[in-house]
Amino acid sequence: MIRLGLPKGRMYDAVKTILAEAGIDVKVGSRDYRPAISLEGFETKILKPQNIVEMLHAGSRDLGFAGADWVRELDADLVELLDTELDPVRVVAAAPVDLLEGDLLPNRHLVVASEYTTITKSWIASKGLDATFVRTYGATEVFPPEDADCIVDNTATGSTLRANNLQIVDTLMLSSTRLYANPRCMDDPEKRARIEDFVLVVKSVLEARQRVMLEVNVGSSDLERLVEILPCMREPTISSLHGSSGYAVKSAVPRKALATLIPQIKAAGGSDIVVTNLAQIVP
Repeated sequence: MIRLGLPKGRMYDAVKTILAEAGIDVKVGSRDYRPAISLEGFETKILKPQNIVEMLHAGSRDLGFAGADWVRELDADLVELLDTELDPVRVVAAAPVDLLEGDLLPNRHLVVASEYTTITKSWIASKGLDATFVRTYGATEVFPPEDADCIVDNTATGSTLRANNLQIVDTLMLSSTRLYANPRCMDDPEKRARIEDFVLVVKSVLEARQRVMLEVNVGSSDLERLVEILPCMREPTISSLHGSSGYAVKSAVPRKALATLIPQIKAAGGSDIVVTNLAQIVP
């Protein structure tokens, strides 16, 4: 039995969507923290991301999704299996604009507030700051200037910091939702095999989100010129058109390349371009 931890809160919907796209159905009631999962041999519980990290470290969970920031904060000995790149945030130090001296913290005793005890104390030591640490329990951004000179918090866009007249002075780490495993379960051949299969299907969804299937027709004289500009995974699939009038070329290309790639394809003699979404890609 693989004991899987799913993150409660803002991460939950995104992780559940990934699993659904991988063909793994998660059914949960409005107050049910032990959802049914359509994957044989898996037992699932919904927990706060911090608790998932703690339970993985303790060994009561085998597998779980959590933020990289809390893995570092709790100094957990875990195996990172996959970065979903969802919920990307930066853990930053920020201070009131009026406090800064040339965009730098003043050279005096400071009060630094944060929910991240380990990360913040390590940063204070690495910078050689004369500082007192204050532990917060949410709404860290409201502590300055009366109750703290500086904060360490996570931010996606920086808008909340700016709204509170705070300026970022340092970036401590980058974080996102990732899939982790307890190291001991990876030493169990049976569990390891099941976990690697799970990673394979989840990764196939993430890979498919980054690519689209591009199909294009091209004349014989332009085929090689077209193939040269296609960013393929390996090689494109090429088949003859009816009547030997040219070729149909098919390739899974990076979605972010489309804006520049489609005009290049037209310039290289391509026509009848069709772009379709992909559900899963297994290399």
